[in-house]
Amino acid sequence: MNLTPVTTLDLPELQVYRTLRGNLFDRDNSFVADSPRVVLMLLKRGIVPKSILATSQFYEQNREVIERYAGGATLYVAEREVLGQIVGRNVHHHVMMHAHRPESVPLEDLGDRIVMLERLNNMENVGAIARSAAALGLEGYALPRSGPHPYGRRAVRVSTGHVSRLAVHLYDDPVATIRALRSRGYRIYGAEVTPESIPLSSVRDVPKKWVIVLGNEEEGLSPGVAAACDALVQIEMDPQVKSFNVSVAGAIIMHWLAVAPVRGQGGYSL
Repeated sequence: MNLTPVTTLDLPELQVYRTLRGNLFDRDNSFVADSPRVVLMLLKRGIVPKSILATSQFYEQNREVIERYAGGATLYVAEREVLGQIVGRNVHHHVMMHAHRPESVPLEDLGDRIVMLERLNNMENVGAIARSAAALGLEGYALPRSGPHPYGRRAVRVSTGHVSRLAVHLYDDPVATIRALRSRGYRIYGAEVTPESIPLSSVRDVPKKWVIVLGNEEEGLSPGVAAACDALVQIEMDPQVKSFNVSVAGAIIMHWLAVAPVRGQGGYSL
């Protein structure tokens, strides 16, 4: 390994590790990941690194992975005290990676089971939903191009890197995207509480290809998107509680839809 020693984080090329401004990463379609677990997972899943900033101990302990997957990256090495100069960030793991975001894939490459977001604002919710989707065997993640990116710093951290297990599609028009998915044979479920919504537990005969659409944290689905869905579903809950957090609701609904083919057959294998 060719390591580049650094004794200060004031170097211009290292400022990317100190910023939390997402628009700076949008400019060159990149992101920063933290912690050995996440960095190593992303590397093994084919994420292309631009640079890594870590202690010598990290490089020595993971030499084989670094040499195999990060050969083209600049490898910065610093002492723990230097990395500790990053104020306001939890850097006790002492490794960060600046990498290229995967490109948005076409709709036809999203797989059979997709979670789609509309107008979510919270980066941590985007990451939590990605983690649940990956855990439940979904293959695709469709998000608005103008919203929080699934490879935003906090989203990657909350997903613990599992966002890399999902094919990501960034769309411009949600209704047009739903129509395009339906034309490809998907059944579209929207998560929303309305008089027309059906209880989640009554959803049966889930097809092989489906999409669950989750809406804004406060307002839910927009009227146009809700109308474009094939069915609206709601989770049965205490009427005195208005709603779940969107990431929790998404996990519950994704689990119900994902295990539908084997429900009642003695197991929930995904």
